[in-house]
Amino acid sequence: MAFTATDPIKMIFAVLLPPVGVFLEVGLKGHFWLNILLTLFGFIPGIIHALYVILKH
Repeated sequence: MAFTATDPIKMIFAVLLPPVGVFLEVGLKGHFWLNILLTLFGFIPGIIHALYVILKH
């Protein structure tokens, strides 16, 4: 999809608090819960997944 004006803000949240960045993009859907799980297992996988979700949607 196209790059929107709020994407830089979401990417900052994706690096600092990955679930918040995903929440801002998709809400309380499956990607959000997966990101919480990935962030608990390791912070880097949570960041990668968050950036993927933001850039993909």
